[in-house]
Amino acid sequence: MGKNTRGKTQLEVRVDSALHSIAPPKLTRSSWCNTCLVAVKTVALVLFFYSCSISLTFYNKWLFQNFKFPLFVTIIHLAIKFVIAAVVRTCLGCVAKRNNIILPWSVYMKRVAPTGFSSVLDIGLSNWSLLYITVSLYTMSKSTAIIFILVFAILFGLQRAHFCQIIIVLFIAGGLFMFTYESTQFNGEGFTLVIIAAVLSGLRWSLAQILTQEEELGLSNPVDLIYHLQPVMILGLMPFALFVEGLHISSTKLFLGFEDIHVFLHTWLTILFGAVLAFMLAMSEFLLLSRTSSLTLSISGIFKEICTLYIASEYSNDKMSLLNFFGMLICLSGIGLHVILKTIASKAITNSKNGVSRNDDHEQLLMNDGTANDDEDEEEIFSAKRMHVTRL
Repeated sequence: MGKNTRGKTQLEVRVDSALHSIAPPKLTRSSWCNTCLVAVKTVALVLFFYSCSISLTFYNKWLFQNFKFPLFVTIIHLAIKFVIAAVVRTCLGCVAKRNNIILPWSVYMKRVAPTGFSSVLDIGLSNWSLLYITVSLYTMSKSTAIIFILVFAILFGLQRAHFCQIIIVLFIAGGLFMFTYESTQFNGEGFTLVIIAAVLSGLRWSLAQILTQEEELGLSNPVDLIYHLQPVMILGLMPFALFVEGLHISSTKLFLGFEDIHVFLHTWLTILFGAVLAFMLAMSEFLLLSRTSSLTLSISGIFKEICTLYIASEYSNDKMSLLNFFGMLICLSGIGLHVILKTIASKAITNSKNGVSRNDDHEQLLMNDGTANDDEDEEEIFSAKRMHVTRL
C-alpha cells in the first residue's frame, strides 16, 4: 500500500488498507493500483448518487398517486431530516471534539431565513407538481433551473454576464418548448407549478452559495447547513400546507383519520423511507462533489436525467413524440454547454491561483470546524446543483 495518506481521515485510510489487504499482491505493487482504487470509489459514489436521486423521483410520483398530500409529506421529510442532521452533527462533534455551531436568532432570521423560505417553496411546489405531470415533463422542466441560477448569480454579483449564457438560455428554453409542444400528457397547472419551482430553485441556490461563503456564519459544513435550514423551512411551509391540505389530511383514512392502525403505520413507514432517501440524496451529492469535482457532479447529473427519462418512458408509460425527443436533446445540449463553459472558467481560475490544488477528501467538510472554504470547486456545491427533486 502507498504511504501517501496526507489529507485522509482514519476511516478512509482503513478502507484503503482493507482493499489492499484483499487484493492480489501483484496488483497492489502495480502503478495502476491507486488509479483503479480512485476509479472504483468514484464509480461507487456516482452509482450512490444515481440510485438515491432516481429512486426519490419515482418514489414521490408513486406516493402522490394515492397519498395526495405533497406539502405535508414535505414537512414530515424536513422534520425527519432535521433529526437525522442533529444526530449526525452531534456524532461528528464528539469525534472531532469540537462544539457545534449555533447561530443567534437575529443572525438566523436575517441570513438563514431567506434561503430557507425559497428552498421550501421550491421543494413544496416541485412535489405538488408531481400530482399533475409526468416524471419526464417534471425532469425536463426542473432542468431549466440552470437558467434562473445564471440570472440570480448575475443579479447577486456571483458571476459576470457573458454572451454564451444567452446561447445556453436559448438552448434550454427552446428545447423545453419543443419538449412540451402538443404533448398529449401536458398539464398546464402542473407545468406552472414546476416552472415556478425552477425559478425559486435558482434563487435558492444563489442564496445558499452566499450563505456558505460568509465566513463568520461558519455554515460551510453541509450537515450544519441542513440542520439550520430545516426549522425555518418547516415554519415557512406549515401555513400554506394547512390552508391547502389541512382539512383533507385530518380526515383521510390513510393518515390522521385512520380506522386501521396497520394502514396508519404503513403510511408512516412509507413517508419515513422517503425522508431517509432525501437525506441520503443530499449527502450523496456532497460526497460526489467533494470527492471529485463540480464537473463530475454536473456530467453525472446530465446522464442521471437521461436515465430518468428512459425509465419513465419504458416503465411509467410516459409518451414522447419525435418533436418532443428532439426538444429533449436540445435542452440537454444546453445543459452540456453550461457544464463545458463552467469547466473552462474553473480551469482559468485554478491557473490564476498558481496551481494551488484542492484537498478532495470527501469527509473533510463534514469535519470542518466552521470556517468557510474559498476553494472554487467546493463552493460549487450549491451553484452546480441544478435540478431536483425534493432535497434539503
